[in-house]
Amino acid sequence: MIPIAKPLIGEEEIDNVVKVLKSGMIAQGPRVAEFEEKFAEYVGVDHAVAASSGTTALHLAILAAGIGKGDEVITTPFSFVATGNCILYAGACPVFVDIDPLTYNINPSKIEEAVTDKTRALLPVHLYGQPAQMDEINRVARDNDLVVIEDAAQAHGALYNNEKTGSLGDMGCFSFYPTKNMTTSEGGIITTDNEEIADNARILRAHGEKERYSHVVLGYNFRMTDIAAAIGLSQLKKLDGFNQRRQENAEYLTEHIKEIPGIQHPHVLAGAEHVFHQYTIRVGGGKREEFMKFLNENGVGTGIHYPITLYQQKLYRDLNFDADCPESEKAANEVLSLPVHPNLSVEDVEKIVNVISTAANELF
Repeated sequence: MIPIAKPLIGEEEIDNVVKVLKSGMIAQGPRVAEFEEKFAEYVGVDHAVAASSGTTALHLAILAAGIGKGDEVITTPFSFVATGNCILYAGACPVFVDIDPLTYNINPSKIEEAVTDKTRALLPVHLYGQPAQMDEINRVARDNDLVVIEDAAQAHGALYNNEKTGSLGDMGCFSFYPTKNMTTSEGGIITTDNEEIADNARILRAHGEKERYSHVVLGYNFRMTDIAAAIGLSQLKKLDGFNQRRQENAEYLTEHIKEIPGIQHPHVLAGAEHVFHQYTIRVGGGKREEFMKFLNENGVGTGIHYPITLYQQKLYRDLNFDADCPESEKAANEVLSLPVHPNLSVEDVEKIVNVISTAANELF
């Protein structure tokens, strides 16, 4: 079976972790500080604040922006549940706006009509590694005095108009889960040029502690360990190479499946550099489940990202959330992710194409 995802861990990562273990400094320490500095430099911002996961990074970003009870945050319903949950954690209310059916990202033309006097922030997601249309999103934010928090959990190194994700809004939030374009095993980070926001996030991630044993606000234990940072330092050096291999694999797949009936290949936005955390096709005619079953039975791993919108999840239905997002619901019924990760061999991508072609011939 060709897996849908597989992290690339080498001897450098192992050696770095061993050095940290031998140092005795295994909680948040000098390696975290170094990782924050290097990641901020990579993204092109002044500050980076490491966290224990992408989810806690999002949670911290919402809190650091001063968002809380009674506030609204506009976001997409077509994402991993953490995107909406981080808003709920702060006591705020997510407002869901439909997606662009080509990019799967929030449709900027629909955002402004969702803004109310309670709206405090926009939370676009760079889904699958493709940047959202940040020019228009930032315009709406400026016109309405809103904070922009990028959910860049899947978009490490992606570019929009030659600027990296994580530098396009007031804050960016990344995840380093093992399936992401780079990993720290678990971990996340906030990127920003705003010193006040960065300071707020640092205090909040460490029990609200401004100085040793001086707790000024209700905080959390959302710190990254030096063990995780040691892995991240090695992975960051390799990230551009990893992304290039993902892009090469994606280019091969698109070139060889673009004429296959019943399949819609990924669309890359003009002015964007897609880093293909996922290579996601659409399978039409109500054939996705059969198509997926055929691929799996013939050695090609698949994933559905995501099979249900956030507001259709039981959690959100029980909280009486609803939205009118037909494109999100349609995408949830048709999308199918294929292996694109840098561990794939030439033989792997050739097999994926051959199996897809055979499946389409049988089903369409």
